[in-house]
Amino acid sequence: MKVINIKTGLLLLAAGMLSACDLDSMSMSEADSSNFPQTEGDANQVLAAIYQNNNAVNAFPQCSFLYAAILASDDALGGGGANDKLMQAYDFITNYGTDATKDFYLARYTGVSRANALINSIDGLALEDNVKAQVKGEALFLRAFYYYELASMYGTGIPLVTKDDGTVEYTNAEGFWGQILQDLYTAATTMPAVRKTDGHVDKYCAEAMLTRAWLFYTGFYGNGETLDALTSTTYNPLTSVKLPDGTTLTKDMVKTCIDDCYKNSGYSLVPEFYNLWAYSNSATKWDSGDLLKVNDGNGQSSDVITFNWAEDNNAINPENMFATKFNKLASWSTTIGYGNGYALHFGVRGGQDYDKTYPWGQGWGAGPVNPSVVSDWANAESKDRRLKQSIIDVHNMPAYTYGGASWADFIQETDYYQMKLGAISAKKEDGTYAPVFEQVMYGADGWINDNLMQTGNIHDLVHIRFADVCLMWSEINEDAEGMNQVRKRAGLPDVSYSLQALQNERRWELFYEGQRWNDIRRWHIAAAALEKQNGVKIYNAGTETQNAAHNGGYAARYNATAGFFKIPETQILLNEGKVAQNPGYSGADSEYAGY
Repeated sequence: MKVINIKTGLLLLAAGMLSACDLDSMSMSEADSSNFPQTEGDANQVLAAIYQNNNAVNAFPQCSFLYAAILASDDALGGGGANDKLMQAYDFITNYGTDATKDFYLARYTGVSRANALINSIDGLALEDNVKAQVKGEALFLRAFYYYELASMYGTGIPLVTKDDGTVEYTNAEGFWGQILQDLYTAATTMPAVRKTDGHVDKYCAEAMLTRAWLFYTGFYGNGETLDALTSTTYNPLTSVKLPDGTTLTKDMVKTCIDDCYKNSGYSLVPEFYNLWAYSNSATKWDSGDLLKVNDGNGQSSDVITFNWAEDNNAINPENMFATKFNKLASWSTTIGYGNGYALHFGVRGGQDYDKTYPWGQGWGAGPVNPSVVSDWANAESKDRRLKQSIIDVHNMPAYTYGGASWADFIQETDYYQMKLGAISAKKEDGTYAPVFEQVMYGADGWINDNLMQTGNIHDLVHIRFADVCLMWSEINEDAEGMNQVRKRAGLPDVSYSLQALQNERRWELFYEGQRWNDIRRWHIAAAALEKQNGVKIYNAGTETQNAAHNGGYAARYNATAGFFKIPETQILLNEGKVAQNPGYSGADSEYAGY
C-alpha cells in the first residue's frame, strides 16, 4: 500500500500547509524554491502533495488513463447510460467533446510540477544521505509514473517538463520515454534497499515500474515512431535505450533490477487469489456458491472459503506494492477524490434493491465485460479458479433482471460484470443493507456526508502488485518460473515458457487492472484483439442485440490512432503550435455521436 495513509490521517496534504495553487508555482506563501523545502519535514510535506495527485485524478476518474485503458482494451465494452458517451467513446477509440480529458491532463502536470520542485531542490537539503536518497527516489518514481500515464494516453508530442524554472522541452518518443526510464532507473538503483510499509514507495516499486515502462516502450516503439511502425503487427522489441544523461539503459540492466525485486523485495503472493479483492471482506460474508471454492483440479470444489480480504481493517496486503488509498472525507462539493470513484463508475448499474445483486453494490455500469474474454478464458484454462473469481455472471446474482425503468438507458450491457473494481455492499445487524461494506467495517460515524452509495467506496485502487512482478520477471527472462508461481495459486499446472503462454497469463491474472491495453499495444496484437468485440451479445435498454462497430470499426480506429487519445484542444492552443493533435482526430469521424 503505497500512498500516504490518509485513511488513518497520517498526512492530509500537509494539513493545508501547501495549497494546490501555490504548489503549482512553488510560491508557498513566503516560501519559494530558493528556500523551501529545507528540512526532512519540509520534504515530506511536498511528498504528501505529490502523492495526493492520485486522489486529485480520482476526483474525475472518467478522464483518467486508467479508466480509458480498461474501457479501450479488448476485455471490456463501454457501458453506462445513453448520456455516458465518454465511456463508450473510449471503447471505440474515439473522442467525445473538445476537452474530454483536460482535467486528467492538467492534474498530472500539476503532479509533475510538484515532483520537479522537490527533485530540483533535494540535493541542497541538510539530510542524511539515506533519507535524501529515499525522498528523491520517491519523487522520481512519482514523476515517472505520471509521465508514463500521460505518454501512454497522448503520445510524446506533449510538453516534457523536468525543471522548476518554467523550462519546457518538446522531444520525440526516445527522449520522452528515455526520461521516464532514467527517473525510474535512478530511483531503483539509489533508494535504500528497505521495503516500506508506511505508505511510501520503495526501491522495489521503482524496479517494478521500471520494468513495466521498459517493456512498453521497447515493444511498442521497437519498429520506430511513425504511425505505421506503431501499428505494425511485427513485434521486434529494442534491447537498449539511450537516456537523456548520455548513458545507455540495456535489457540486462533492467533484468538485474526486476530480479532484485522478484527475489529480495519481501513482497509475496496472497495465498488465495480471491482474498485480493474487496468482495471477500469479513464484513460482507455472502453465499458464494461455487464461485470462490477451491477447485482441486478434478472438477471438485471444497467447502473451505475464507472471507479474509487481505486488506481487512487496514491490514497490510503483502502483494500490493503501490496503490491509491481513500478515506471517509469524500464530498462531492470539495473532496470527492478521497472516495474511490472507480468503484462507483464500475459498480452494477440499475438502481435495483441490494438483495437482488448482493454482495455487488450499485454504480454506473462502466465497462461491461466482453463475453469473448469469458469464452477465451474458459477454452484456454477450463480449471482456472480465477475466471469465476474475476467475472460474475449476472445469472449468479440473487435476482438480477434486464430491462425496466431503471435500465432504460443501459448501453452495451452484457451478461457479465468484473469482480475487482466495483462497489461491494454488506448486511447490517438489523438485516438491512449497507450500500458499501466500508460502512460496516470502518463504522457508521465520521463520514463527511451520507451519500455512501456514491462516496463511500474507500477500498484501495491498486496500481502495482507482486503477481505482475512475477510475470514481468518471466517475460524479460523468458523463463516460466515466475509465471508458474502465479499459475500455482490459480490451481494450474506448470507450463513451459512461450510468449503466447505469457500473454495469456497476463490477460487472466491482471484482468481488468488496466494493464491489458498497453500489453496488446506493445505486443502489436491490438487491432486483431479488439475486433473480437464485434458482434458479441449485448443488451441496450434491456433489449438483446449485438455490439456493432462505430466510426469505422475497432481495428480501423486503432490503426488510425495507435491507441492514443485526443489531446485537449485548449492545451494545444496554449502551446502555441508546438503541440500537434494526434493522428486520427482531425475529422468529425473521430467524434463519437452515441450508440
